[in-house]
Parts: sequence; C-alpha cells; structure tokens
Amino acid sequence: MPSQPLRPDIARTLLERAETAREVHIKLSRGLLSEAEINQGRHADHANAQLLRRIVGEHGWPGRSLVGADAAAAAWQIVLRSDHLPDFQRLALRLLATAVERGEATIQQWAHLHDRCSINAGAAQLYGTQYRLGPNGAEVVPIREPENLDARRTSVGLVPFATAQEALRRRQTREPEAGPTEEPCDDDPHHAEAAEFVGSAA
Repeated sequence: MPSQPLRPDIARTLLERAETAREVHIKLSRGLLSEAEINQGRHADHANAQLLRRIVGEHGWPGRSLVGADAAAAAWQIVLRSDHLPDFQRLALRLLATAVERGEATIQQWAHLHDRCSINAGAAQLYGTQYRLGPNGAEVVPIREPENLDARRTSVGLVPFATAQEALRRRQTREPEAGPTEEPCDDDPHHAEAAEFVGSAA
C-alpha cells in the first residue's frame, strides 16, 4: 500500500486546480467555449502557474513523496499550461530531470515538458509529443530528425508515434459526454495564444 504523501494539503490543491483546468481545456479543444470563458481559462492557468511557482520555491518540484503520484502529475499538467512563463517552464524542466533521477517523477513527463520548452524557444521538438489544433484537426509541431523519432520515443518509454497520433485522433473526435479512456492519455491540451490551441499527446 503506498505511503501517504508528506503534504496532502498541497496534493489536494494541485489535484483540484488541475482537474478544473482539464475540463476547461477539453471544452476548448472542441470549440465549446465563448471568448469570455476562454479568457477566464487563461486567468485560471496564470493563477495555477503562480501557485505552482510558490510551491516550487518552498519545496522544490512537488514529486511523489511530497504530494503523491497523482498530484505530482497534476503539477506537471499545470506547468505544461504555463506558456506565459517560459523561464518557469525551463526551471521546472531542470527540476523534473532531477526528480526523474530520484524516482519522484516520470521520464515521460520530462519528455513532454522538454518538447514544450523547445517549441516555446522556437526550436523543433525532440519526442513528437506536442501538437496544434488547426482547421483540419490536430497538426504536429515540427520535429527534429523525424527519421529517428521512434527510437527517441522508445528511449523515454513513449509509444510509437503512429500509435500516439491515432489515439489522439480518436480522442479529438470523441463526443464530450464520452467516459474515461484506457488509451495512453497524456494529452491535457492547452492554448498558447488566442488564435492557436496547443496540446500534448502521448
């Protein structure tokens, strides 16, 4: 039986914030939000990022020992949505690398955030985890050396790119009322700019 996290209070806050944001971003990905609701979502993402930054400042990266595996994943989801704070995302990437070495976070989380930081720096992504929602659905963001993509994905425990893209396609076309999926689901999509929806896919 897993041990209790050291800070269940922080864990509850992270889980609640991430779940509320996830629901907003699912609706956003399906075009179900008004402009006012989109702006509210942006404000919530900003507030969540500021909260996480305070937690990181006091405790370091909130890993499994501090908050439990689910809340650690919630912290990762929050930082993925912190595109307006690229310096904080890069700091989190460094902290995540150390957390992975200590068994406090997963290497898949690190790979997703690595790709996110690369895109925000104007570079191509390495692991093919990031996409934009275009007029015809999900569009992959440029990938560095695509001929070696699946080998890199395997090295960090990600499924083959074609498998991830098919799972993403199914998730994007599923009705909003549909229940949870058993597919690999690391995609908590989020927007970077008003006219561009960006997300993360397994």
